[in-house]
Amino acid sequence: MSIVTHYRRPLSGRDFRLLWFGSSVSLVGDGMTFVALAWLVLAQPGGTARLGLLAVCHTLPVFVGGLLAGPVLDRFDKRHVLAADSVIRGAAMAAVPVMAAVGEVPEALPYVVAAVYGLFKMVPLAAFPAAIPDLVREEDRDAANALESLSFSLAGMIGPALGGLLIAGVGAEAVLAFDAVSYGALAACALLVRRRLAPAPSKAGSTRPAGLLRDRVLVVTTVAFMAFNVALGMLMVVGPWLAKTQLPGGPQALGFLLAALSAGELVGAAAAGARSPGSRPLRAIGLVQAVAAMGFLAVLAAPHLEGVAAGFLVIGMFSAPMTVWAQTVRMARIPAEWRGRGFAWLRTLMQATPPLGAALVTPLLDAGRLVPAVLAMTGLALVPASWLLLHRPAAGEQLIARR
Repeated sequence: MSIVTHYRRPLSGRDFRLLWFGSSVSLVGDGMTFVALAWLVLAQPGGTARLGLLAVCHTLPVFVGGLLAGPVLDRFDKRHVLAADSVIRGAAMAAVPVMAAVGEVPEALPYVVAAVYGLFKMVPLAAFPAAIPDLVREEDRDAANALESLSFSLAGMIGPALGGLLIAGVGAEAVLAFDAVSYGALAACALLVRRRLAPAPSKAGSTRPAGLLRDRVLVVTTVAFMAFNVALGMLMVVGPWLAKTQLPGGPQALGFLLAALSAGELVGAAAAGARSPGSRPLRAIGLVQAVAAMGFLAVLAAPHLEGVAAGFLVIGMFSAPMTVWAQTVRMARIPAEWRGRGFAWLRTLMQATPPLGAALVTPLLDAGRLVPAVLAMTGLALVPASWLLLHRPAAGEQLIARR
């Protein structure tokens, strides 16, 4: 079966196609948001010192919102939750250009907007994967998950770059107006979905939260992703440090490294959606994570930009299938009535670890100790990958439904 056929099948479903399109448009808008808010803050007196506060407002509420989003998604129709989330965040974004049009933007407003964005960020991040099993056939879940991953990667490339260009041409306030429109597109697409995405009724003896914590497959894959994300958080500090101190080209070098990472993610996600890991998904996830771990070692190729970029490419290419395949495993193992909470809580845990990596690696780089930093990144990614590779299913344990 061709790769085009793999992706054509889930996209042939009207409801999935609508939700995926609306989500993709909104993600591009989100990619512009922080750039625009940062530019507004930089225009304030002492703006550089306030960027840290903006970053805190943008990220800290994510953890609170993630804990609250899951129960809401499992209680109400996901179409309506997505639409309500889009209206709230769209209104927050629109407040900036509206205030600019009628007078001036209050200094506190960008921080409020960033906090609202962070508080509701986990709603679509949990709602879309929780809805996929209701919108596509089981054999098309890998392709559907890969399409979500492709949207993230493309939006991560297009959004910030487009935001920067538009800020230069029409101003940061207009960019936030576009983001507000993108939320409107997601709300409209969600409401146009015909299939009800209401939670399944609870069954007698169904899994409770403690049961999810006792599911060792969910636990070990989540821990593996958390550890890998710590390493990625370290890499997001190592990359700029290398561009500043070790690599030729300065900011151009950093752009090249980030482009290599995103390009790898695009290729890896596309390949993963077209190729199922079969009945041993943990071993497949462990294998690609182990290869991605080796990519961190290429950082030691500095000051040779091409060698470091090759490592970034490998990390992106082999980390993307981890997300696609693990998400399919979770869809099979989390009961339908708990998918909102399951995806919200697991994704919140995984989103929490990159800042830890950034904090851990900073003292090493301040001391110029690149080799220990690289070994720490590699080890954090490789150890859980080794466990996944050696995993033996328990008697009667079926990781995903056989196709």
